[in-house]
Amino acid sequence: MEDGFADCALRVAFATSDQKHVDQHFGTCANLAVFLVTRDEAHFHQSISFGEAAMDGNEDKLAVRVKALEDCAALYCRAVGASAIGQLKQVGVQPIKVADGTPIKAQLALLQDELSHDPALWILRALNAANGPDAKRFDAMEEEGWSE
Repeated sequence: MEDGFADCALRVAFATSDQKHVDQHFGTCANLAVFLVTRDEAHFHQSISFGEAAMDGNEDKLAVRVKALEDCAALYCRAVGASAIGQLKQVGVQPIKVADGTPIKAQLALLQDELSHDPALWILRALNAANGPDAKRFDAMEEEGWSE
C-alpha cells in the first residue's frame, strides 16, 4: 500500500464473525473488519474485537462500538437498532444494512463502483470531511466582494 493511501481512502467497517461475510448485528457484534477503500483499491486495515454481548436491550455496550468507529465513514451490518443508528450518525458514520452473509469482497466492489460513478450523499460528505475545507474559499469570497 503506497504512502498517503489511508489519507485519501474511505474507511468502512463490516460487522463480521469470520472477516469474510457481513453476518453480525451491530449491537452484539464480536468483531469489526475495517477496510480502506478508493475507486481503484480496497485494503484490509484492521480488526476490532469486542467481548461477547447479549441482545438484552442494554445500550451501554453501544458506546464502545460507536467509539471504535469514529474514524469510519460507514458501517455495514446485517441489523442495527434505532438507538445505534442515531449514535452512529452523530459521529458521522453511515449505518448500512445488508443481507445476512453478504460477502465483504462483493460489498467492497459495489462501494468502489459507487465511488467511481454516482456516489451517495453520505460518501460525498465523508470525502469532503476527510479533505477538510477548501483553503481558497476565503479568497473566492473576497473576490465576490461584500455589500451590506
